Amino acid sequence: MSPDAIIVGGGLIGLASAWRAAEEGLSVTVVDPAPASGASAVAAGMLAPVGEVDYSEQDLLRLNIASSRRWPAFARELEAASGQDAGYRQCGTLLVGFDADDARVLEDMHDFRVELGLEVERLTSRQTRRREPALSPRVRVGIAAPDDHQADPRQALRALRRAADAAGVEQHHATVVRIDQDRARITGVTTDAGERLAAPTVVVAAGAASGQLEGLPAGLGARVRPVKGQLLRLHSRNGDPVLGSVVRGIVAGRRVYLVPRGDGRLVVGATQEELGHDTSVTAGAVRMLLDDATRLVPEIDELELVEARAGLRPGTPDNRPLIGASQGLEGLVWATGHHRNGVLLTPITAEAVAAVLTGASPDAVLAVADPQRPAVQPSTTTPAGAATGDPP
Repeated sequence: MSPDAIIVGGGLIGLASAWRAAEEGLSVTVVDPAPASGASAVAAGMLAPVGEVDYSEQDLLRLNIASSRRWPAFARELEAASGQDAGYRQCGTLLVGFDADDARVLEDMHDFRVELGLEVERLTSRQTRRREPALSPRVRVGIAAPDDHQADPRQALRALRRAADAAGVEQHHATVVRIDQDRARITGVTTDAGERLAAPTVVVAAGAASGQLEGLPAGLGARVRPVKGQLLRLHSRNGDPVLGSVVRGIVAGRRVYLVPRGDGRLVVGATQEELGHDTSVTAGAVRMLLDDATRLVPEIDELELVEARAGLRPGTPDNRPLIGASQGLEGLVWATGHHRNGVLLTPITAEAVAAVLTGASPDAVLAVADPQRPAVQPSTTTPAGAATGDPP
């Protein structure tokens, strides 16, 4: 018997969408060659609508805030359904600047956030280090963002797999290569083994691999591109936490973040590179991340480096996600293109996918992620080049 929906992709977005849809009484199959092992497992997990907001992304802010506010309830429900810790932690965020030029940038960032009505507090160097004693005395200034928190994606993935299993979601280990259709209607998917899986609805939640799927209407798949991000995981030898809150720093104009897990683990990231599907880890990136992080927190020199990885964020031409039903192919639903905000937007994306699948109306705040918006139509060109910035 065919499921009501096939979800292509077993990361945070795909698993959460499947779980929510199954809770609504739908039969759902998730197809992924290795669930919970893609970009979601690499992400740092910052829930940072205040820290992330950029001058060109104000229209995305309402969506990010709406999803951030859903995270506490989402985590509680996930823990109840799975019996496991969902990895959500309310810890606040400090934005810090290292030198005089960085301090001026941070001052502009503070003023911009105040204009937007966001809760932030300007801190002196002494006040900043009083909150985080491990910070270098050379840190010039800080901004406290008390409503920006974090979630450990790996813990959330484990909980989601357990919750999805308990809700009856089938997890099929294969790679989808083609979306099957007949007369502009979805009929299912085909895997790399030639297996055909039938379903009247397909949700594309394959992250950066979404753009590689065949069978989509002309140009639609090309709207999603991979954006490489390299990051590090470190650990204190005695298990004591290095920091109490997330630190997002600007060091000589470069951005770096430090995300403590509370048990001595620390995530440091991250690059932002337009290099296609390359997931190699480079010595230059590791050196740059460690140099910048150590200038902010000298103690990092003493930590054990336990992992260096690269993941691929799914970007779109305007770096806004694609969430909702497609008008170009009946039965096709988009849940991809989240770029830096995949972890943050997991609750509201899963809610929106379940709404589409059950015929309900998604939250109006999702208009910014409309798959039909002009900026992501096939005629839009994809920007090239490379830069350093923040991943999800």
